[in-house]
Amino acid sequence: MRYSEIALKVLAAKECGIIKTNAQFWRNYADEEKFCDLVLNDERVKHISENLLTELNLVNGDEGIICAFDDEFPIINRKVIRNGDKPFLLFYKGDLSLLSNLNQNVAVIGLVDPNNDITIRETDIIKKLVSNGLVIVSGLAKGCDTTAHKVCLENNGKTIAILPSQLSQVYPSENRELAEEIVEKGGLLLSEYYKDSTSRYEAINRFIERDRLQAMFSKAIVMIASYRKGEGDSGSRHAMEAAMKYETERYVMYNSKTDESNLQFGLNRDLVNINSVKIITTNSIDEIRAMNNPNLYSNKHSSSIEQLKLL
Repeated sequence: MRYSEIALKVLAAKECGIIKTNAQFWRNYADEEKFCDLVLNDERVKHISENLLTELNLVNGDEGIICAFDDEFPIINRKVIRNGDKPFLLFYKGDLSLLSNLNQNVAVIGLVDPNNDITIRETDIIKKLVSNGLVIVSGLAKGCDTTAHKVCLENNGKTIAILPSQLSQVYPSENRELAEEIVEKGGLLLSEYYKDSTSRYEAINRFIERDRLQAMFSKAIVMIASYRKGEGDSGSRHAMEAAMKYETERYVMYNSKTDESNLQFGLNRDLVNINSVKIITTNSIDEIRAMNNPNLYSNKHSSSIEQLKLL
């Protein structure tokens, strides 16, 4: 398993309870020198680190751990204000470089039980996104997520699956082979979790946490179809709400002539009616390809871009 010494120590600090939440990390330990001063000599961290070394040596070599202190850790959108939203430790399998330029990533989300017409329309959108050189980000769930990953791979694209589970316990289990195929074809699996959830509440919350990362690590998000809350599977709304907070461009698949009375487009319809999102079209795919979100660059890179605009 691949990891830096500092990533191992961050994981050990989390496992022994010194770091309990994202918010606590960013509030108390975001400075690496401060983290080292306060944590590295703690006997609990030393003990847990030794145990982790034994565990990690048994893990597949194409998996890895990366923490906020590592150079390869992805940029966190500067519009992510809440420390609790910001990840500090990630587990991955596959090509981590797919997170090196978030302006090439587009999240595609939707419900778990799309009808055949929805799947056909989504397939066309994914093909167009991939043909424009965009990386598809999704959550490996049944339905729209599965279609997004599969169509991307079938068209020789790269895709990132963000999991609500450990890397070793892909959820849903039906998509384990798909997860392996994603890695084999140059994609990436990503998770925030080293261990299984300890309660039903935690397990459910992990899906919401996964949804925010889809919005955070993409320059745009496309919702294929989704029920309103209370009318069916509505998990996509969490990703769309996160995207709004992070100023990630939001699009939905929607045709007022055919989708108006379809419950599977309830949330899409609501967002369109309040002019909160854009409807995905061929022209908007060109727009997505060309856009660059300055909040997804480092401060240094963003400043350079702004200077070039002035010239």
